[in-house]
Amino acid sequence: MYPAPERLQPAFFGGLFIGVLSALPIISAGNCCCCLWVIGGGLLTSYLMQQNHPYPLRVEDGLLGGLLAGVIGGVIAVILSIPLSMAMGDFQARMLERIADNPDVPQQTRDLLQNIATRSAAAGLMRLVFGLVSVCVDAVVAMLGGLLGVALFKKKDVPPAGTTEILPPA
Repeated sequence: MYPAPERLQPAFFGGLFIGVLSALPIISAGNCCCCLWVIGGGLLTSYLMQQNHPYPLRVEDGLLGGLLAGVIGGVIAVILSIPLSMAMGDFQARMLERIADNPDVPQQTRDLLQNIATRSAAAGLMRLVFGLVSVCVDAVVAMLGGLLGVALFKKKDVPPAGTTEILPPA
């Protein structure tokens, strides 16, 4: 049995990849394409784990690394999205007001937009609920990315049976 690779540092970098790209306003749209950034973070985690490990990764290593990266990435995305949404809040409110003031927009739509613009407390609660769900979903999807990374980046050079590899001291 091979020793387990270091998982925390690669998972942190994979989670940072997930969190930053998922929190940025326009770039986060890439997650609409099959959770692109989340799967990419799981892949990055598996790649980094394999690069720092002399033996081929096991499936459970990729799954656990992806899980850690997804949780870290989800938390980073929630933390970064709060100040970004606060900064964009005035802009979004002005856009909703402009749309609601347009006479071509049906009255029901205008009423709905005005209700959305006035419910800032409900928006904070919704942001919290969405963040918790996002962390859970990111964890599962990043696990799939970690599993895919194991299949793609697994080392083929396995020492022959019966040989002992002596590694330099760490």
